[in-house]
Amino acid sequence: AVVSTQSTGTQRDAVSDKVADDLTRRAETFGIYLDDISITHLTFGRDFVTAVESKQVAQQEAERSRFYVEKAEFEKKASIISAEGDAIAAKMLSDAFDKVGDSLIELRKMEAAEEIASNLATSRNVTYLTKNKKMLLN
Repeated sequence: AVVSTQSTGTQRDAVSDKVADDLTRRAETFGIYLDDISITHLTFGRDFVTAVESKQVAQQEAERSRFYVEKAEFEKKASIISAEGDAIAAKMLSDAFDKVGDSLIELRKMEAAEEIASNLATSRNVTYLTKNKKMLLN
């Protein structure tokens, strides 16, 4: 009996009955009467098994590709949100500079100069020379 592979898994009883009826009719033509038939082992050809495996691999590859596409879309949205946040921050800074003037920039310059002076003061390789006094260095 020729039965589709899909129906063997989903409609076992119907397939079993059809196979039993077909085998009983064929056996009766030879004078053999069958009382009961039991399908105990079912195998598929190598080509079919290879095709099923190839289909599963293709489905896994498609799923992996779908994951990469979703990941790329998520990263794209994250980049857009980050860029929008940066633009808002830049606008807020620009507005603050317009409102306050350059005093904030001058404050940042003084803080940077203070940090540089502090680093130089603690460094061993720095020598200070005064403007007015002359020193002799070896």
